[in-house]
Amino acid sequence: MLHPGSPRGTAGAPPIHPPYPAPVPSSASAPSQATGPGARALHQLPGPGALPLLGHLLALQAPRLHQQLEAWCDEHGALYTLRLGSRRVLVCGDHEATAAALRDRPEGFRRNSRLEEIAAEMGLPAGLFVAQGEAWRRQRRMVMAAFDPTHVRRYHPALVGVAQRLVARWSAAAEAGQAIELQADLMRYTVDAVAGLAFGSPLDTLQGRGGAIQEHLDRIFPALYARLLSPLPHWRWWRTPAVRAVERSMVALDAAVRGFVAEAQRRLDADAERRAHPHNLLEAMIVAADQPGSGIDESQIAGNVFTLLLAGEDTTAHTLAWLLELLWRHPAALRRATDEVRRVCGDAHAPSLEQLAALEYVEACLHETLRLKPAAPLLGTEALRDSRVGGVRVPRGTLVVHLLRRDALRDACLPQARRFEPARWLADGGFGAHAGAEAAALRRVAMPFGAGPRICPGRHLALLEMKLAVAVLLGRFDITALGTPHGGRAQERLRFTMAPEGLRMRLRPRAAAAAPAQP
Repeated sequence: MLHPGSPRGTAGAPPIHPPYPAPVPSSASAPSQATGPGARALHQLPGPGALPLLGHLLALQAPRLHQQLEAWCDEHGALYTLRLGSRRVLVCGDHEATAAALRDRPEGFRRNSRLEEIAAEMGLPAGLFVAQGEAWRRQRRMVMAAFDPTHVRRYHPALVGVAQRLVARWSAAAEAGQAIELQADLMRYTVDAVAGLAFGSPLDTLQGRGGAIQEHLDRIFPALYARLLSPLPHWRWWRTPAVRAVERSMVALDAAVRGFVAEAQRRLDADAERRAHPHNLLEAMIVAADQPGSGIDESQIAGNVFTLLLAGEDTTAHTLAWLLELLWRHPAALRRATDEVRRVCGDAHAPSLEQLAALEYVEACLHETLRLKPAAPLLGTEALRDSRVGGVRVPRGTLVVHLLRRDALRDACLPQARRFEPARWLADGGFGAHAGAEAAALRRVAMPFGAGPRICPGRHLALLEMKLAVAVLLGRFDITALGTPHGGRAQERLRFTMAPEGLRMRLRPRAAAAAPAQP
């Protein structure tokens, strides 16, 4: 695993330089636990006007909830309250208070218990994403073992194979003069990448096969988000066709996942060498789970396969789509990124780990995209004990909604914060420990992968996957058009993760010349 600020990481580490803080022991989180006499009570905080009994339940707009909560920060301050029925909720738009609370996990704060309840009701196995307490600690050890740098290096050839199928798909579209539905294709890429890495069995949705699993995923995640925000559990008594479709998808996906687990177990049982050197994430998790005292059973392994699929598809695809949209709107940045890829990787048919490591400006573009367009712009936690968040007393059981990008967009925290400036992450032509004061501020303010002990364990692999996709795209093609059908900017839409809407792209192979076209 790379350490923050390391320009190259340790020997054998993947070619990324994540500038986000590593997990910090919860003992560092004492400030969030204090409840001293100077702290304000929740009822003393401002907030938007609310209806009797219902509070703000009817005012929340699910597709743009993150923007709505960020806008209320501008009106009421970085800390304010909402009411969901009779329950008072703290909204925190202060990055320092958020970081302290997230470091106080899992002892002081947990994920919203409602998320766990709904996931269980839908039949989602309890993987790392929703696990708590000791169950979380056991599973994290297993998952982190699967994501260690040695394993990640072994996954590189499989990732390259998926990227080459993406190139083939886009080459066919370019030769036919067809517009590419960008989000759909990037979802295919990430599903294939995650499935190949997780199971060792590529689904190949890029070539029109194995699409059923992606269709199931596309139903389940939005349904989870919609139920999380619903004021009433209408799906329990009103079984609409959409509700039944989600149930069928859960049954089918559960059967598929358990089949993958069983097949991986058979491979490991039959091959001692494979057990010593697992070929994919699933095998690595099974080997870790089989260690004496792991406390991990098959259901928990299946739960983390679900987590890999659900969390690894949307987040990476959305970030890549946002990156390409931002590059298209900033031609100088696109030219610089393209020049770097072609200088370092040539036509990028199969970029090596060393070549990917040298793409420092491309990586800076990725981190700047994650700052401006994080896949998870908000995060809900629940206090496990009486605590304090940003000088506000938070009683046990209080729901706290953290706005993870609010300060990252404020000029008071970063100069020209809303501008796309990848060079913020660079200094003296390099990346990492020598990137200067502004990059140090960025590391504190930007939290696209969360923070503290529960920071996303797959962040290094996700960055590698995205860097590879950018390298093969810019190495093999010229982008001739990218935008929405109506010609405006892509709008942010929250469906648990934040997605761009309606992006289309047109390409031409590098050797060809064609007039620009409109998507």
